Amino acid sequence: TGALGHTSSQTVTRVLHYKGEVFDSTMSPLYAFVSVLTILLSGLADLSETASLAATTDGSGKVVCYVGTWANYRTGAGKFVIEDIDPFLCTHVIYAFAKLGPDNRIAPYDAYLDLKENWGLGAYERLNALKKKNPKLKTLIAIGGWNEGSTKYSNMASNPQTRKVFADSCVEFLQKYNFDGLDVDWEYPANRGGASADKGNFVLLLKDLREAFKANGYLLTAAVSAGKATIDTAYDIPGISQYLDFINLMTYDFDGAWSSKTGHNAPLYGNKQLGADQEFLNVEFAVKYWIQKGAPPSKLILGVPFYGRCFSLQNPTTNGVGAPSSGSGLAGPYTKEPGFLGYNEICEMMDGDGSWKKVFDEVQQVPYAYQDKQWVSYDNMKSIALKVQFAKKMKLGGAMVWSIETDDFKGNCKDGRYPLLNTIKKNLKGLEPDDTDLPTEQPVTDEPFKTRPTPNARRESTTEKPVPSEATTDNKSPCKEPGYFVHPKTCKKFINCVQNYPSGFTVYEFDCPPGTLYSTKMKVCTFPYQVSECKEKV
Repeated sequence: TGALGHTSSQTVTRVLHYKGEVFDSTMSPLYAFVSVLTILLSGLADLSETASLAATTDGSGKVVCYVGTWANYRTGAGKFVIEDIDPFLCTHVIYAFAKLGPDNRIAPYDAYLDLKENWGLGAYERLNALKKKNPKLKTLIAIGGWNEGSTKYSNMASNPQTRKVFADSCVEFLQKYNFDGLDVDWEYPANRGGASADKGNFVLLLKDLREAFKANGYLLTAAVSAGKATIDTAYDIPGISQYLDFINLMTYDFDGAWSSKTGHNAPLYGNKQLGADQEFLNVEFAVKYWIQKGAPPSKLILGVPFYGRCFSLQNPTTNGVGAPSSGSGLAGPYTKEPGFLGYNEICEMMDGDGSWKKVFDEVQQVPYAYQDKQWVSYDNMKSIALKVQFAKKMKLGGAMVWSIETDDFKGNCKDGRYPLLNTIKKNLKGLEPDDTDLPTEQPVTDEPFKTRPTPNARRESTTEKPVPSEATTDNKSPCKEPGYFVHPKTCKKFINCVQNYPSGFTVYEFDCPPGTLYSTKMKVCTFPYQVSECKEKV
């Protein structure tokens, strides 16, 4: 694959194609007038888009915040509830996730958490109540995600009748729960069990949704891959761009513990010394590739991860980027997933233990840190400021975060509440990058390794929120004490024992995401090889 052309050249080519005419002195005045009028009329949509951006964000760009709502079930300082959201830091808040039901209708993913019915927690209503505090805030519901897979979306999108059922159900859903729009998080068309026809059918699905949303003015957005192979097979980029209000580009998970060597989760730039594939595994390439393929820069929203990917080093003295890894790093106290650490876990861990060595990679413009055999790549205030400046240079529509519940939302570290999110907001307003973070970091000096595996990039934690079934209060309760426990009959499920007063328990059953089992030791659904106490096959 050859190198990308200059972005400016791509932009000019698109403008000339859009204008459709070249004027010279030989044109008649009437012909020139009609041509110019045609151009002006055809440009109204672009002008409307620009005006909409300014009206929404005061010209500073969008700050799109995903909320991983399963963090409600975390414990201690990691527990995140709707009321922890600052409604003035984000322009758009996206609630993750809803699901696609067997009837091809959108449905709540976790009825107990999402709804008020049956003594539920009513998170939909509580989220949308934030608009009373900030009337400019927009809320969207995301449907899909990694754990939902691709097959059922492929089947739904393949038929005009089922697409209409879905689109109509989305309108009803948005009206009923007071959301401002829908984020389509199909991961991914024509991949993971999808069909090759998905690439065209995704355009048709978005077209049907846009038509259904028109009367109410609902927003329509999508979360899309940053991996070249997926981009090429999944997306007709000009086709989907015409129907989407903006496009959330998932520029993270470029590397992780699925690789045999350490690597950055979300490097801003590539480093060819680490291998030829580094040309593609970075933020810069993904953004320029989407633009080259026809995405309007103003519709692209740059994804920024509020988490890191961690590894276990084979040898603690070989600890640079590309060092041999023996697998996942240790799980954090809140997210409880090996190989994954929220920024809140990272900053607390490093603030509390001065033995961590922090390094800023001046080539790829992101930090990493190591202690003994533990190694983590992550983003901090400095790297995020640089990414926002890059987004502004590329004239993108703003920044998206995955996801706000792993920022230091309680302010337990040295930089106050929501340090990463505040960095985005500050830099989108035009301030210079804050380079005061990590004063003890050193530039990379070690010799990088020469080979790199191809990553099995993933969108979200394997511990995505579980699916609850009906609560029971019968006399055969398996509960002896309050808390979360493996289901007595299968490791594919677990239970939440809620104390009743004066006596007894209410039992909530949850299904683990496909391909995972419940670990009694880690208190989380995870990969089977990490659940040694269970011999059940997935």
